[in-house]
Amino acid sequence: MSGDVVVRISGLRKAYGDNEVLRGVDLDLHQGEVIVIFGRSGSGKSTLLRCVNFLEDPTEGTVEIAGQRLSGGHRTRRKREQIRQVRIHVGMVFQQFNLFPHLTTLDNVMSGPLALGRRGGDDRASIRRRSLELLDGVGLADKADEHPIRLSGGQQQRVAIARALAMEPEVMLFDEPTSALDPELTGEVLGVMKRLALDLHMPMMVVTHEMGFAREVADRMAFFHEGVILEQGTPEELFTRTRHQETRTFLDAVL
Repeated sequence: MSGDVVVRISGLRKAYGDNEVLRGVDLDLHQGEVIVIFGRSGSGKSTLLRCVNFLEDPTEGTVEIAGQRLSGGHRTRRKREQIRQVRIHVGMVFQQFNLFPHLTTLDNVMSGPLALGRRGGDDRASIRRRSLELLDGVGLADKADEHPIRLSGGQQQRVAIARALAMEPEVMLFDEPTSALDPELTGEVLGVMKRLALDLHMPMMVVTHEMGFAREVADRMAFFHEGVILEQGTPEELFTRTRHQETRTFLDAVL
């Protein structure tokens, strides 16, 4: 992989039977860059992220990430190991929080490093200290011993972000992380994401309709339409000088 590209998506296609959801997507994510991916429901945005993390196997095309170049097809033993390596280096936060309800907040954050040995050689006490630091970083140090059911939606999503960061990822993927939240809770999650981008320079691909966040944080925006990237550019370019009517119509609606 050349230069500072940390994720390279080439010719990606994904079909479910006769329904082709992705129709040849090319996209690079660079070190320290935030790409906001937006578009109508069903345009392929979430499917793209799921293919990057190989929760879905592409029908065609490749994803190059964390030193691994992967394509679709049969999952051999070697390929399963490659996918495991990719997932160690890629943090993903979903629409739903997917926390373990029987574990405390702290144990949820510790679960990944303990299960996969991401912090090789570290004992449980070291992992616990790091997890407490991450909870403090998302403003939830005082909730370490609470179970998810006692947290608000915004708090649960912040725990999910801390849990992803506990694996020390090189890239973060966010799949509409605020869509399940009430409007008053959205800001606290977006605030954590802004700090990741602006303070830690974490490379991020974010599927969202939060255009205020995109305007403030994104380096680049990509508009998905019917399985392809119809248009991409800086927030300034897309908000003020769109080249396609489909993009303008969508932005007018969400703004």
